[in-house]
Formats: sequence, C-alpha cells, structure tokens
Amino acid sequence: MWRDSFRLQIFCLLMAVLAIVVLVHNFFQLEHLDDDAVSGSNWITENNVQHSLSQTTKTSRKPYCGYKQQVLSKREQAEQESLLAAIQWPKPPDGKIAFMQSTDPAHSDFVILKPRGFFKVGDQLEVLVRMKNFQGKPKKYGGDYLQARIHSPLLKAGATGKVVDCHDGLYKVFFTLLWPGEVKVSVSLVHPSEAIQVLLRLREERPDRVYFKSSFKSGRYSETTECNVCLPGDLPVCNFTDLYTGEPWFCYKPRKLSCASRISHAKGGYQKGLLTQGESLFFQSDVNIKRPILSSGPDSVMVKPKAFTDSSSMDRAEDPTVSPSGYYYEDQWRSRTQWIHHFNKSDDITKCLQGKVVHLFGDSTIRQWFEYLTEFVPDLVEFNLGSPKNVGPFMSVDLKHNILLKFRCHGPPIRFSTVFSSELRYIANELNGIVGGRNTVIAITIWSHFSTFPVEVYIQRLRNIRRSVIQLLDRSPKTLIVIRTANVQELGPEVSLFNSDWYSFQLDSIMRKMFSGIAVHFVDAWEMSLAHYLPHNLHPKEVIVKNQIDVFLSYVCPLQT
Repeated sequence: MWRDSFRLQIFCLLMAVLAIVVLVHNFFQLEHLDDDAVSGSNWITENNVQHSLSQTTKTSRKPYCGYKQQVLSKREQAEQESLLAAIQWPKPPDGKIAFMQSTDPAHSDFVILKPRGFFKVGDQLEVLVRMKNFQGKPKKYGGDYLQARIHSPLLKAGATGKVVDCHDGLYKVFFTLLWPGEVKVSVSLVHPSEAIQVLLRLREERPDRVYFKSSFKSGRYSETTECNVCLPGDLPVCNFTDLYTGEPWFCYKPRKLSCASRISHAKGGYQKGLLTQGESLFFQSDVNIKRPILSSGPDSVMVKPKAFTDSSSMDRAEDPTVSPSGYYYEDQWRSRTQWIHHFNKSDDITKCLQGKVVHLFGDSTIRQWFEYLTEFVPDLVEFNLGSPKNVGPFMSVDLKHNILLKFRCHGPPIRFSTVFSSELRYIANELNGIVGGRNTVIAITIWSHFSTFPVEVYIQRLRNIRRSVIQLLDRSPKTLIVIRTANVQELGPEVSLFNSDWYSFQLDSIMRKMFSGIAVHFVDAWEMSLAHYLPHNLHPKEVIVKNQIDVFLSYVCPLQT
C-alpha cells in the first residue's frame, strides 16, 4: 500500500515538472514572436530550401498579397483604372482554343500596300499582316503580339513600326520612311493570342513563379526562408514593408531567429510545371515564339531622298509616345526629338561630366551604363566598396575632373544573387536624400524584375518614384533626370513565362504614360534594341549601349543649335 502511494506521488511530481517545462517552453516561443510578424504559411532552413519551397507551391490557399492592401486616393484610383484600361489586350473567343486553331506564323503572311509606288523620305509605308492557323485557315480574331521593323542592312539602318490590331485576324503596320535607298520590311510573331492569355493568367494567379529568399543569422546559427510580395498562408511572416513608401515585402519568419536578424536577400529560383500540356504547345521556340512572318510579295521598297534637307521638320518637343522616336543610320542612333552628340572619344565624355555627380538607379541593364563609362573613360576609376559582383553598390571616381559615378540596384523584387539587407534601398527613398542641382544627374530604369507580378505592383512602385522625382525637381529644378525604358530580349519557352517581351511592353507602356508631362527625359532603349540588326538580348551588346550613352549624355550636355 505504502509503495503504491509513493509511486503515485512520484508520478504526480513528474507530471507537474513536465507541465512546468511545457509552460516555460510556450512562454519562450511567445517571447520570440516579433511584433512585425503577421500571418504566413511556411518556413525553410538553410539545408532544405528547395524541398520546402516546392511544397509551398502546391498550396491552394489564397495568397496574402500586400499590393491588395494599399489604400488609394480617388485620383490614384482613377489613374490606375485608366492605366489598366489602356493596356487591356484583345481576347480570343470564349472557350478553349485547340493548338491547331492557334496562330501559325509559317502559314501567315504580310503584303506591302502599294509596293511599286513612289516613296520619298518622310512618307508613310503601310503593311497588312494576315494571320492564319496551323490548318492554313484565316484567323477571325486578334490579340497576337507582333514586332515589326524596317531596315537596310548595307547602311546599318533600322527603325520600328507601329502595329494596329484590327481584331479580325488582320493587322496593319505603319512605318515612317526615314532614309533613302532600298528599305526592307520584317515582321515577327512574338506570341500568338492564345499564348498571351496564358501569360495573363500567370501574371494574375502565379506571382510566386519567381521566388526569393532571405538569410537570417545570429552568431553561428542561420536560417533561410522564402520571401515575396505575395506569400500563401497561415504561419508567421516577417513584415518588411517599407515604412516610407509602403512598398510591401514579406518573408516567412525563421523558426528560431527574430525578423531583425535578416542579413541578405537573393533570388531563390523559378517555379516549374506552370503550364498544362495543352498550354505548353503555345510556347515552342521554333514554332510560335519570335518567328518571322514572310511576305507573299515584295518585302522591300525603294525610297528617294528629299529634294532638300528640312531639319526644321523634326519634332524637338520630347514626347515618350512619339513613334518611332528615332532610327539607326550607319550604326548610329538618330533621334527625332533631340539633337544627338556622338561621344566617340573619352575626352568628350570627361568634358561633359566634369564637376558632376551621376546617380544610376535600377537593374542590370542600367548597370551596363556604369560598366561602359568606367571602362571607356580612363580617368574614371572604380573605387572598391567590397560589393558583391554584378550586384553593387558601385562607385567610380575621377578626382582630376571631379566626377563621381554611382550605381545602386532598386529595392525588392530584385533577382540578383545576393544583396546585403543594409543595401536594399528603394529608389524613391534614395531620391528623397539627394539635394540636387545643376551638377546632379540621375538615370533610372525599373521594369524587368516586375514582369511576374500583377501590374498594380508596378504602378505603386512608379507612383512612389514619380512623387519623389516631382519633389526633387520642385526643390532643385536644374537637376537632370533621365529614364531608360525597357528593352526587348531573346525568348524561349521558359523565359517567356517570366520575362516575355509582352510583359515588358505592357510595363513600358505604363511607365511612359505615368511620366508623360513631367520634366524628365527618356532614352528609348526599347526602340534602340528592336530597331537594331543584332539579335535580341536582355543585356544589349556594346554598340547599342554606346548609342544609349550618346542619347543620355546629349541630355547632360545638349548641343547648341
């Protein structure tokens, strides 16, 4: 009896101790839930990143999207609705379109209207494109994404055309003839209308198809978790929304570390298995992605020179919607809205930039400007800041001529390898910290890393940047601000799902509208990459970058006319 009573007491004591341990553990867990943690759904440690990320993609729960939480004024709401309406894309008829009924560039063709007519420099050339499906039957609806240009290979001349969708399977392309000689027409199908609908679905439903990660560290212990604008879920997340701009960004909260222990940001990777078997047929490299459409008749016209050179006919009032904004001739870009000085000697660039501070903000396509100028100008020497390669920030200095050149990447989303958390800066905030003045030059580009997100995310980012630009110009009107547009790139089945030219074209159209009427200047990298004879590349070759620099510096040091 006594032994049984003793055993019962021991058992009760052990249970009490166990209850105390559990209680203390729970308190410990509560203490480590940061105030900035909100509802989320997953976490990953350093050693099982890929496994947990793949599990995350299988969730069917509705994602938490910070961009949906933004509060807009009536004016901002009206502008956003107007912008979204402006980029609405024609849709195929209701119902599922079979692959054989989709657009086939090999069966399609184009004709030059009045190919034997008399053309002179300055005239308009009209081309009719007739789309057919894989059965050779005419398409009855529009929505295909086309790119078109005119060019003269021997002259290294080229310009883009304006495509008009007639919504019945026919497209009209209008070109301005800008140089004399034989001018050839080229038309390409970038994506059939059926593929565009897939891209639209992915943009709205799968903003997580590029995922990001952050590392958290305390002492020797570290964890890595997934991050994005949108995260599915119901487990804690760290809220890294910017306090000044309201730009949303979230990471799943580490299992043991605090949100404040974040040390870096990086691209995680690209999701697989985004398409059904039927949808994948609309994305085939040698079939319907950036494939040429051939002419059913002559594909060139002869253009006579003007009787006299009338330079006064050039529209000098800069307008980001002017098309074409310029053209190549002998591999040099000639703008239709400004006088271009070709900076072929490093001394010319040094003279132009003497005494100036040049800020370059954006992605790797404007980092090319930093690299070109640092390499081309001997006295401009890069100062080693210990930054990760290709990430930055970077700085080059010419002490003799008092030139400071700086590059900094934009804030997340940014698909760079590794960016230190302390270097994650938003362009709007950086602009707010610049005094400005006649010796301050700022160049901005922001587009490529937003292609996987709903357009509202991009609009919000541009709205913040625009506000800071206007404030900077208000306090320092002589500050020069230049915006580099998007550019075309090489596309394949996978790249198309993340960085299609169609995504870039839509974002670029938004940017031009939002900054129209503001005292900023534009380098039309879109037309400069599309009009050139070199293959499309996300990072254009040096000859194209050199022409971009010429346009940029022509704003900094305009020619006296």
